[in-house]
Amino acid sequence: MKTVILATLIAGAAAFAPAQSGVRTTSLNAVPEADAQYTDDIGVVAPLGVWDPSGVLARGPEEVARLRELEIKHGRIAMLGVVGYLVTYAGVRFPGAEDIPSGFAALDNLPGMVWAQMIATWTMMEAANQDQYAGPWGTNQNALGESPAEFKGDFRNGFIDFGWDKLSDDQKMRKRAIELNQGRAAQMGILGLMVHEKLGNVDQLLPPHF
Repeated sequence: MKTVILATLIAGAAAFAPAQSGVRTTSLNAVPEADAQYTDDIGVVAPLGVWDPSGVLARGPEEVARLRELEIKHGRIAMLGVVGYLVTYAGVRFPGAEDIPSGFAALDNLPGMVWAQMIATWTMMEAANQDQYAGPWGTNQNALGESPAEFKGDFRNGFIDFGWDKLSDDQKMRKRAIELNQGRAAQMGILGLMVHEKLGNVDQLLPPHF
């Protein structure tokens, strides 16, 4: 049991480590030739390297890119979810929401208008980024129905920058790898919170109003 816990902690810590683009490990000697194109991709981290036990890479580059976009999106949602869980667990509330409980019990206590606002926001965000499903990637114009995104998961729509365009290609790859790995850690984190809340022992992990 101690070995399992230790392995879990190591895996969680590794998810926060900034992965370098072009990371190579001795495990790459066992990578099938068809999968070799992914050895320098973001998300390929030591010590596993290219690890594809379910054979996802065999589905082709387009499907891999689609799944990578979903991974990034789910990771971003999970990061927001973990932060939101911890903030409300600490007792922070918007005015008028003081009586709404923390954790997943809040879902049963949200007013209908809040649900409507959330659904409208999700719909608007998906509509604003529908060009993500067109290609090719890396184009800077949209006259031919091409996506202005640099990569799958780039939802800036040619508007939001915050200094991104000034970064070098290596810096961009590093930032993307950091986001991807932190998103993976957040997905494990929110799942852990869900499980322990269901078990009723979240207070053993998070002191009340920490």
